[in-house]
Amino acid sequence: MNLRSVLALFAVMAGIGAGAVAPAVAEPAPLDACYTWGRTLSEGASGDDVRQLQIRVAGYPGYGGVLALDGQFGPGTKAAVTRFQQAYGLGADGIAGPATYTKIYELQDNDCTPVNFSYDELNNCNSDWSGGNVSAATARANALVSMWKLQAMRHAMGDRPIDVNGGFRSVACNNAVGGAPASRHLYGDAVDLGAGPQGFCALARQARNHGFSEILGPGYVGHDDHVHVAHRSSRFWSAPSCGVSREGVEQLPIDR
Repeated sequence: MNLRSVLALFAVMAGIGAGAVAPAVAEPAPLDACYTWGRTLSEGASGDDVRQLQIRVAGYPGYGGVLALDGQFGPGTKAAVTRFQQAYGLGADGIAGPATYTKIYELQDNDCTPVNFSYDELNNCNSDWSGGNVSAATARANALVSMWKLQAMRHAMGDRPIDVNGGFRSVACNNAVGGAPASRHLYGDAVDLGAGPQGFCALARQARNHGFSEILGPGYVGHDDHVHVAHRSSRFWSAPSCGVSREGVEQLPIDR
């Protein structure tokens, strides 16, 4: 039972014990075992609570977009919040208040991962996220953002499961599988996807809407058997067999 359920149970028990009907009062903001927002957020706000919100809506930047996780609630964040609200049938005003937070709480587990993905799925290499090109804490944080992007993508595709075949790699793990020296797997923000019920091409095409600046799939060398999604500083999409064009400006090594 998570914290929200325990708190609700205590509230019910307290009401029964009192034997009286309390006067109507405004419902307090729900608490969450992962993170609880304490204020309504709108354009112009700033702070860590904004950044926490940005992580949860990182999968809603719009086609080809990437939402900055900078703690500044600007137009891009407002648009992402609006798309999130639209996706779940909420009032779509781009303002994060109780209804938006309640939906986020429903979508996240107590370790802050979205309900349909886990840290274990995104790390088949070791148990502590060490040995990559960034600190273990950064690699783990990068993976969390990727999971929220995948959660948005999963919902957009009818909430059908997305198969994750791999994520973070240490240098040693990357070398063992023949990964590229600069692979985004070394940073914790790359995820390899199996075909699952959607198929490779549907995954590659849909990923363009959910904040992935690197998408490699069928037709790109070494990627006919999976779709690779990641975050990088400039866009590079290539899954020619799926009609996903190469839009980056630089020639990359194969990123397995």
